[in-house]
Amino acid sequence: MIPLEKIKKAHENIKKVIYKTPFAYAPVLSQKVGNEIFLKKENLQTTGAFKLRGAFNKIASIPEEKRKRGVIAASAGNHAQGVAFSANYFNIPSIIVMPEATPLTKVSGVKEYGGEVVLAGNNYDEAYEYAVKLAKEKGLEFIHPFADEEVIAGQGTIAIEMLQKVPDLDYIVVPIGGGGLISGIASAAKQINPHIKIIGVTAEGAPAMRLSFLSGSVQDTTFVKTIADGIAVRDTNPKMYKLVKEVVDDIVEVDDEEIANAILFLMERQKVVVEGAGAVGVAALLHHKIKFGAPKKVGVVLSGGNIDVTMINLIIEKGLLKSHRKMKLVITLVDKPGALQKLTEILAKEKANIVQIGYDRTDLNLAIGDANVTIALETRGMEHQESIKRALHKNGYKFVVE
Repeated sequence: MIPLEKIKKAHENIKKVIYKTPFAYAPVLSQKVGNEIFLKKENLQTTGAFKLRGAFNKIASIPEEKRKRGVIAASAGNHAQGVAFSANYFNIPSIIVMPEATPLTKVSGVKEYGGEVVLAGNNYDEAYEYAVKLAKEKGLEFIHPFADEEVIAGQGTIAIEMLQKVPDLDYIVVPIGGGGLISGIASAAKQINPHIKIIGVTAEGAPAMRLSFLSGSVQDTTFVKTIADGIAVRDTNPKMYKLVKEVVDDIVEVDDEEIANAILFLMERQKVVVEGAGAVGVAALLHHKIKFGAPKKVGVVLSGGNIDVTMINLIIEKGLLKSHRKMKLVITLVDKPGALQKLTEILAKEKANIVQIGYDRTDLNLAIGDANVTIALETRGMEHQESIKRALHKNGYKFVVE
């Protein structure tokens, strides 16, 4: 466990640069899950994520002679921006190695803070291996994203702020990738309040730490695949496993569909934009992955908000389809004048708003003289969609729902 005094010292070190993010009651979410839920909005942090805390504390702790040579880090994005921002603050060079598939918004963020970006590897672990090699070649100080006591202490400052605001929290729910965030938070929280429970949440597509926690030994995976790129860690660091095992009470997992639902819920109902990793705690609550028993006071860490705009668009689109506020149909009709008008009149009577339409008479599966209309409709729920389907059947249309 990281000593509380070390975490308090980190809080002093970073207070001049970090934003003390809101830790606010979430009434809609609380009502939905039947507990008092408070959200720690690290998505509003200066660099858009909690990682600034640990990165700044680590760089501040390096002796000046060594520090001025520069630093290097490997990151899927948020640690990268934290290191680049901190290096810029101390006026030293920084190199950030990022996986090749890193979202553009995170690459751009690093460059804006003055960091040099090197893209290498298919995931964090491959980027990490390359960064370690580069650090030796160039004689730079490597800033580990999680397996470093100064970094972990910096992340633990979040718990100090949460418990200053709501001292009687029963649970804190935290995303887990490499384990640095949850280790820091748990170390601080359990020394302030030994009765508090710390629950970690991993993505189904990046389960290494959860598998290790449940099996009682270090487990690695062969690959990772999740929209929660901030916690997409393939291998379990033995040092972090030992610390997580000591301070964490349980680890649950959520899949990408559940994460996407949570992102959409937070946007629509809480007016908060988070990335995939930042939404996993809320996903675990919405999908009842954590058993609280009697109603409890629960703090949830929204770890970051650096989500790619194209990902937001995809999540909104899928969310609208799943909640029956949008439907997509492929309708076969006779390819003659007036056929499309007749179809749109039926849809108009059903008060379905057409938002997209395509017309194809070349599909090889069509009979000669037929055409397929691909149509997207705004609808008012499942009952409305069933009414539209009945109207189409009644008028003799063949169709499939996409």
